Amino acid sequence: MRKTPLTQLGHQSRGFASPAQAVLERVANPQAGALFAARFTAPEFTCLCPVTGQPDFARLVIDYAPADWLIESKSLKLYLASYRNHGAFHEDCTVAIGRKIVEVAKPAWLRIGGYWYPRGGIPIDVFWQTGPPPDDLWLPDQGVAAYSGR
Repeated sequence: MRKTPLTQLGHQSRGFASPAQAVLERVANPQAGALFAARFTAPEFTCLCPVTGQPDFARLVIDYAPADWLIESKSLKLYLASYRNHGAFHEDCTVAIGRKIVEVAKPAWLRIGGYWYPRGGIPIDVFWQTGPPPDDLWLPDQGVAAYSGR
């Protein structure tokens, strides 16, 4: 199994001021070669509106089929928290997070659902994936109902 030096897991971490500064880490997948899905759910994701500076809130659901690497979860938490004071539109945040995970972990497949709470009375849900899921990959529903006071 390949070892990757981890700078956050097992160490005290202060967080990052922005997504550009955040370090998303990976670890070797001990089940490389097995087709499976892993899910991260971030029910309290926040960022800032790039125009008004007001906070925006979302539930992120990230499903991926790992290949050789897994995303290290503490680094993911710190990466997502780096958006707290970052100004970006919902679509930009959701797709950027998905692309960053793909860049670092190089999964066989990934999808992200950004279920955003209403801004101006309109919820905005954003979905991105790398392509069709692999054959025989069991994928549960993301479990977030269409907006009804979420």
